[in-house]
Amino acid sequence: MKNLFLALIVLVFGSCESIAQAPTDSLEHLYDLKFTPSERELMQKDLAEQREDYLMLHQFSLENSVMPAVQFNPIPLGFEMPSAEAPISIAFATEVEVPQNREELAFYTVSQLATLIQQKKISSVSLTEIYLNRLKRYGDQLHCVVSLTEDLAMAQAKLADEEIAQGFYRGPLHGIPYGVKDLLAVEGYPTTWGAMPYKDQIISETATVVKKLNEAGAVLVAKLSMGALAWGDVWFEDTTRNPWNLNQGSSGSSAGSGSATAAGLVAFSIGTETLGSIVSPSTRCGVTGLRPSYGRVSRFGAMALSWSMDKIGPMCRSALDCALVLDAIQGPDGIDPTLYEVPFSLPQELEISEMKIGYLADYFTPESNNWKNDSTSLEVFRSLGAMLEPVSLPEDLPIQALGIILSAEAAAAFDDLTRSDQDSLLVRQNRRAWPNVFRSARFIPAVEYIQANRHRTLLIQQMHQVLREYDAVICPSFGGPQLTITNLTGHPCVVFPNGYNRLKSPTSLSIIGNLFEEGLILYLAEAYQQATSFEEEHPPLFNPKTTAQKP
Repeated sequence: MKNLFLALIVLVFGSCESIAQAPTDSLEHLYDLKFTPSERELMQKDLAEQREDYLMLHQFSLENSVMPAVQFNPIPLGFEMPSAEAPISIAFATEVEVPQNREELAFYTVSQLATLIQQKKISSVSLTEIYLNRLKRYGDQLHCVVSLTEDLAMAQAKLADEEIAQGFYRGPLHGIPYGVKDLLAVEGYPTTWGAMPYKDQIISETATVVKKLNEAGAVLVAKLSMGALAWGDVWFEDTTRNPWNLNQGSSGSSAGSGSATAAGLVAFSIGTETLGSIVSPSTRCGVTGLRPSYGRVSRFGAMALSWSMDKIGPMCRSALDCALVLDAIQGPDGIDPTLYEVPFSLPQELEISEMKIGYLADYFTPESNNWKNDSTSLEVFRSLGAMLEPVSLPEDLPIQALGIILSAEAAAAFDDLTRSDQDSLLVRQNRRAWPNVFRSARFIPAVEYIQANRHRTLLIQQMHQVLREYDAVICPSFGGPQLTITNLTGHPCVVFPNGYNRLKSPTSLSIIGNLFEEGLILYLAEAYQQATSFEEEHPPLFNPKTTAQKP
């Protein structure tokens, strides 16, 4: 009698003729199951039939962009969608001057550049040329550029100048150069996903995020590097560098977006996050990043890694810049079915003392990695009038085990890559790299994937019970399981620099908020940045103010 172990081997490998007899409970033990001999005998024909079903499915190729019919819903029971009294309204500084060394414009904020462009003190063409020259000069050093979109950028910049000269001003992003993580499709340019098997891939469509930025008048200057298939900072060319420390990677997977923004090669960039891919490179490179709520920004035209966890957001010089970019890219597009129609706004007249703010007290301890900077940051918020209340995260759920959700979805997204053995072309081939994760995930039972998502439902409800009492919750960026939890539940997070570590690399703090309440956490982060100056500091090797002083 064939045992269950052999039946499952046949299921995976297609033949049992040369497979030696193995203990009958081998795979049962792996899956925490135990069957009797008669039960194993009864399953044989069903397992064989299931294998035939898999073989039939494998005859039909699926594009990475095809979503499962089952969609993730982050909305907890009892949740009320926020409403906004007015659209986003930001009063820009009217007194912004062009520096004597015009290359210093590379580190101006979007709001500062917008004022200069609107007042016609600089042109989009001249600004675009500054960024293109810096991309050419420093891109190879940082290994952060996949494709320069120079022809497109110059055409967009010239159009912006013509429109503004005619009195047609599209808004604060009009004429502002930016870059996108190279998992966003731009028609006519390669979209490599950072991985050798897709090095020459050209997708004949443009991502919704890029289309919306085009409509806002922004100027696309580059497609930026990413960790291969959105993991880490290693891609098919090299490791993307941290501009503060060239011996260190920029972290990932939005590696190029963090590096290029920090080094002044773009005015802002677009990154994505599934499990820390905006928070981590923003921290390492000292920029301000926003991971919006799940369902806020369209993912059409973006590489899918995990349909229920992927988010797209801005990486900028300030929280205010993140608000400006989010305002342009958010909202339904009629294509991505996971989006919600929820207005975005910033508070107009709100005192910090009027906000109810929590902090994850369990992770603000002397044993924490960034204790000194984080505890000092709490005092900054208190000096602004914040009355901070200790908050605890849900602790009675198997948070770490829910990682099989990402593994299973990622393995499905790249099923063809695994079965064609093209995964061997990826640079990283260790245990924690995607090729091994994709292979291992083939053995995650569908039942356990569904069970994990049932626990996720409970997690969503419990996080709602915690967060609904607060306007914002302050937390160490990597404190406890909060990064994993909030990516699973879809809650928004803003991350911003709050000092430096002993290696003189930036550190960060994060603020998480209720679903679709990005305006509140950005308002609080902006208040912190008004009271400090970390976001105004730039990597010396790439700062025109410091490089100009060298003999």
